[in-house]
Amino acid sequence: MEDKNKQTAKQPSGLVAELDAKIEIKKLASYKVQEKKKISNAPYPTKVFALGGLEEVGKNTYCIEYDDELIMIDAGVKFPDATQLGVSAVIPDFSYLVENNSKVKALFITHGHEDHIGGIPYLLQQVEIPVIYAPELAAALIKDRLKEYKLQNKTVVREYVENDIYASKHFNIQFSAVNHSIPDAFGIYVQTPNGSIFSTGDYKFDWTPLGHSANVQRLAQWGNDGIELLMADSTNAEVEGYTLGERKVIQNIDTHFLKAKGRIIIASFASNVHRLQHIIELANKYGRSIVVIGRSIERIIKIIRQMGHLNINDKMFIKPTEIENFPKNQIMILCTGSQGEPMAALSRISRMEHQTIKLIPGDTVIMSSSPIPGNRADVENVINKLTKIGATVIENSLDNKIHTSGHASQEEQKLLFTLLKPRCFMPMHGEYRMLKIHGETAVSVNVKPHNVFVVANGDQILLHNGNAELGKRVPADAIFIDGKDMTGKASNVIRERNILSRDGLMAVIISIDSQTNKLSAPPRIVSRGSFYVRDSGNVIAESINIVTNAVNDVLKSQKPTFGAIKNAIKESLSPFIFRYKRRNPLIIPVILNKKTEVK
Repeated sequence: MEDKNKQTAKQPSGLVAELDAKIEIKKLASYKVQEKKKISNAPYPTKVFALGGLEEVGKNTYCIEYDDELIMIDAGVKFPDATQLGVSAVIPDFSYLVENNSKVKALFITHGHEDHIGGIPYLLQQVEIPVIYAPELAAALIKDRLKEYKLQNKTVVREYVENDIYASKHFNIQFSAVNHSIPDAFGIYVQTPNGSIFSTGDYKFDWTPLGHSANVQRLAQWGNDGIELLMADSTNAEVEGYTLGERKVIQNIDTHFLKAKGRIIIASFASNVHRLQHIIELANKYGRSIVVIGRSIERIIKIIRQMGHLNINDKMFIKPTEIENFPKNQIMILCTGSQGEPMAALSRISRMEHQTIKLIPGDTVIMSSSPIPGNRADVENVINKLTKIGATVIENSLDNKIHTSGHASQEEQKLLFTLLKPRCFMPMHGEYRMLKIHGETAVSVNVKPHNVFVVANGDQILLHNGNAELGKRVPADAIFIDGKDMTGKASNVIRERNILSRDGLMAVIISIDSQTNKLSAPPRIVSRGSFYVRDSGNVIAESINIVTNAVNDVLKSQKPTFGAIKNAIKESLSPFIFRYKRRNPLIIPVILNKKTEVK
């Protein structure tokens, strides 16, 4: 079988060459049924834990450790919610990996979605990862992102294919194709001295897939050999039945292409690469020129075109400024904004604020997505504005199925348990309720209740000679990325931003004479975003009295300090303001003295 790793034609140099020399994971022959490792008399336990991906959807980062070796499966990022103001990304705490860096042998990637690869640039800035193994598309996306962050020389990125086998001193690593909403999605099988572990990545069973077929035979073979621990995607654990196949969605979208008389505008997830590919192919089929708007979609389409996944004439892609050169029924606009994001292309089009695309009556807008929880109001707002302008808006519904999930529903999850017959189960990639329900599904099929581990990030599962138990926790707090800061200090900044957005701030200005340790003027109080000062004269007057008494008490002490004055102001004023205004503003003392100014 052809070795795709030969695609790395150039020999690495500098730091990469140094790292390459340290790689202790070697490639074996193509797939064959491997001799099962014994799970008795292992001197050490196999440790399995997540740094991200449990009790949340995002930042999937999983670790398998035995003695002096540790391999990682995925390194994802989580995007901030509405309360995390100014945060660009949320990543796991990598401190355990920093402390145990000598054990880290490789990072294996299941597929190319951001919640599985988006944390890699941040990881590489803290931890030396000798080699990253990834499927073809994920490898291309990782290389593109490392180039953006100028981290090309920090590691080696190698492509794997399904039949590849990698081995280290303690681990054998193999792969099985699974279905998902992106090409080249794989589950990862790890043989350890304490039994085999299988991680699904994100998966579903699609019997008419747009990409490769799930390797059910290989999964069944591993199940017959014995799986000690299964780690499986829990995103759709609450959804009964089966997940709709992607091909049916494309067929339904095809019917809307036939009906549309004017321009077609389609909004979809940039991460749903299979659908983007086939939507573009539909446009080509019906002779519609393609306009791509939105950085994330532009990036993914650029990469899949470079990889040869889109065999479409370059002339079919046109610039937004060229739209007026074509009849309206020969245009398809592919854009971001399916979740109603205010600055995304579709939202700006709905507000008639887009630089080049102006919505006109007769346009057909296809929303090939479902609102993520919390986004429904934003999506409906965009749809209302589009409809008011005169567009025909087509949403996903039970009767109009133009979107499907990339994750397994309950019946597919039961099939996986039946194929693999795991002794132990750790539900992953899901909020707590999803993990819990997935555990219940496991028990309903073939897993004993005491062998289901619904755990949190940082909890270690110890597999040792046929036994499984919880070990001690490792650090796994969320780290907020604020700009380029990765120290975790941004957490305090986020807390202050939340207070400012909710309760405003109060500046308390104190003038003192440091020679005599007395107030040289009455305190002044400035309120911003907390309450209206002109209507709160009594509260301000009493606040000044409280601050005056608190400061005088500190100044009369033996060793008054600026820090003590600030604490006294906050501790005395905060409860008073809450009692009368039901607010907890951010209180900022500003101390001025005769010679210096200290803030």
